[in-house]
Amino acid sequence: MENKLAHEFHVTYFDADCGRIRNESFDSRMEAERFASRQCAGEESWAVIDEIAVEQTRIAA
Repeated sequence: MENKLAHEFHVTYFDADCGRIRNESFDSRMEAERFASRQCAGEESWAVIDEIAVEQTRIAA
């Protein structure tokens, strides 16, 4: 088995349309930043990006 460290980017944001806090996951920082900036359109809107290290296990054949 081979362990490899990967990164996910979690965006937590306030959805002003329904008044709830939501989150989405992305594989790249650029995608996460684009999504977060689209969510920050209004005065009450906000978004936070967290980089999460995820260990992936690969089983050799």
